[in-house]
Amino acid sequence: MSVARQCSRTACVRPAVATLTYVYADQVAVLGPLATYAEPHAYDLCLGHAERLTAPRGWEVVRLAIDVTPPQTHDDLVALANVVREARRPAQPPTPAPLTPPLVGAPGTRRAHLRAVPSSPASLD
Repeated sequence: MSVARQCSRTACVRPAVATLTYVYADQVAVLGPLATYAEPHAYDLCLGHAERLTAPRGWEVVRLAIDVTPPQTHDDLVALANVVREARRPAQPPTPAPLTPPLVGAPGTRRAHLRAVPSSPASLD
């Protein structure tokens, strides 16, 4: 699964670098950097479609600075997560406690649920 979003224009498969939103009441189209999340009433555009954008007659277009660096891919994010995970890991594993069997009848030990019962010689017949 890729983190990058595609251009909203029909049949365009290029990665989106800008987001277009409208303020209908003020007749303004705002074109700015790619939004963090895809919004249902916004359009993600590639660089080519963002540069050629025109608005209806009477509308104003507000263009904000667009960062055209490619978005991080899934592999980049996984690599970053691995580096952070390694940095948080202790330098050496903790030494395990010595394994000694518990003493029978010591506090905190349980007795077995099953016991061997000697059979009487009369029941063997």
